[in-house]
Amino acid sequence: MPEKRGYAKGIAKREEILARALEVFADKGYRKASLREIAASVGLSQAGLLHHFSSKEELFAEVLRKRDEVDSAGGELGGDWAGAADGLVRIVRHNAEVPGLVQLYATISAEAADADHPGHDYFVSRYQQIVAGLEGYLRSEQEAGRVRDGVDPRMLARLAVAVADGMQVQWMLDPSADMGDAIEAFWSLLRTQ
Repeated sequence: MPEKRGYAKGIAKREEILARALEVFADKGYRKASLREIAASVGLSQAGLLHHFSSKEELFAEVLRKRDEVDSAGGELGGDWAGAADGLVRIVRHNAEVPGLVQLYATISAEAADADHPGHDYFVSRYQQIVAGLEGYLRSEQEAGRVRDGVDPRMLARLAVAVADGMQVQWMLDPSADMGDAIEAFWSLLRTQ
C-alpha cells in the first residue's frame, strides 16, 4: 500500500505545483516568473520541482493545461459551444486580466510547433477541439440563418481562432488594442442580423 500512497502524494504535489505556477505566471509573466520562486512556494528546491516534470517546457505546457481546466470549470466554453461567440469574447476579456499567462501561452504555443516539444500534442489537441467546437457552433448558426452562408464553417472557426490568437500578440505589443472588441467585431461581420 505505501506505493499507492506515495503515488497519490506525488499527484497531489504536482497539482500544488501547477496551481502555484499558474498564480505566479499570471502575476509576474513568463519572463519574470522564476522556477526557484515557484519551487520555494511549494516547499521544494528547483531540482525537486523538476522531479515532478520531465523538463521546464513540460511544466509550462502543463500550466497551460491547468489554465484551461480552471477556465472550463469557471464556465468559459468548456464542452458547451452553444454560446461560443459570447464565450470567446469572455475568454479574451479575461485574458487581459492575466497578461503573464497570455505571454506564456503565446511563447509556448509557438515553441510547441516543433513536434519534439513536450507541449506539442497538447496544442494540437487543443486547437482541434476549439476549431471543431466553433465549427459546430457556426454550422448551427448558419442553419438558423444567424450567420452568413457561403463560407465553410470550419474556415470561419479557424479564422476566429486566428483573430483571437493574433489579437493576443497585438495586445502584448500594444495594450490599448482591445482583444474583446476585436472578437466582437469579427462576429458582427459574420452575423446576418
